[in-house]
Amino acid sequence: MMTVREVSRLTGVSIRALQYYDEIGLLPPARYTEAGYRLYDDAALERLQQILLFRELEFPLKEIRRILESPAFDRNMALEQQIELLTLKREHIDNLIRMARTVNLTGGVSVDFEAFDKKKLEEYAARAKKTWGATPEYKEYEQKNSGKTSDEMKQTGDGLMALLAAFGPMKDGDPASTEAQTLARRVQDYITEHYYSCTNQIFAQLGRMYGSGGAFTENIDKAGGPGTAAFASEAIRRFCDAE
Repeated sequence: MMTVREVSRLTGVSIRALQYYDEIGLLPPARYTEAGYRLYDDAALERLQQILLFRELEFPLKEIRRILESPAFDRNMALEQQIELLTLKREHIDNLIRMARTVNLTGGVSVDFEAFDKKKLEEYAARAKKTWGATPEYKEYEQKNSGKTSDEMKQTGDGLMALLAAFGPMKDGDPASTEAQTLARRVQDYITEHYYSCTNQIFAQLGRMYGSGGAFTENIDKAGGPGTAAFASEAIRRFCDAE
């Protein structure tokens, strides 16, 4: 566990910003000490990385929270966008360095301002934002949750996590059992009711994500015990294959 001061030193994010992220429900700490101090675990740090990625893409904090709390959040797509964005930024900085060196060597003033052009960066950021906001699922999610408070959003997320944690007591059994398959149906129905229409195709993708590592897997295993996420993932796969 890390304190808010340690996270600030590690990431460069100010203590006040971390406190604000907690206040608006964007980055809650893993837990609080008895004295009320925030403590952050690896899952919280991973979520902070994702937040900083979307800040680089110039997303408002409110949109970032909605994306990260959506069951359809695609961590791999987010990382691919980060790699592409950083590559474009590196090219931009390299161009600026070359121009500055030329000016330094010649002792004159460069009339070439092309190095200052950030059009490629801005166009990529715009395309990335469009991919997150243009899907029918995300639009439906926004419509269903636009008027909800932070506490209401947290309650909805907690309800989904409680359902996924319920796979925990079953994890030593058969993921194709009637009990496991009935729970998988309840999870799918809950997502449809509170987030967006969860088709079998989408549900299968979510199931793979739940068991693929990262924050989702860690949080499910924390709620239901080690191995819960893998069992839930397999139960959902069996459910979707049978439909």
